[in-house]
Amino acid sequence: MKLDDIDRKLLELLSEDGRASYVDLGAKLNLSRVAVRERINNLKEAGVIEKFSVVINSEKVGKKVSAFFEVDVEPAHLVEVAITLANNPRVASIYQMTGPSTLHTHVLVEDFSMLEHFINNELYALKGIVRVESHVLLRRFKSRTGLKL
Repeated sequence: MKLDDIDRKLLELLSEDGRASYVDLGAKLNLSRVAVRERINNLKEAGVIEKFSVVINSEKVGKKVSAFFEVDVEPAHLVEVAITLANNPRVASIYQMTGPSTLHTHVLVEDFSMLEHFINNELYALKGIVRVESHVLLRRFKSRTGLKL
């Protein structure tokens, strides 16, 4: 799908407030409510908009520790480990990265005791783990809530 300037502006507005009404969006774009709805439906059907969601502040809901792990896995176990971690409720996101079968994993937990439990009992317990490098988040300056076009 080829995006025009109106689509780009619409996506920008939606990334700022995904709950904005078609009427409000139309007023900002000089479009009718129907035209906005049609554009949004087209963007959804084309897969440009995957879903609408809410961004939750993890600290405000008790997840005070945010840690990132670079998990090197034996290639034969990569998919199995990735699926197991993806199904873990403490894992916020997981990506396969370039390098020696590396999984970039973001974990949110209540405290350092829970982080230690995750590392020792849930991460290191997985078959095929070769190496784990961890980084604990000290302060967030920017978080991706949507792609800027």
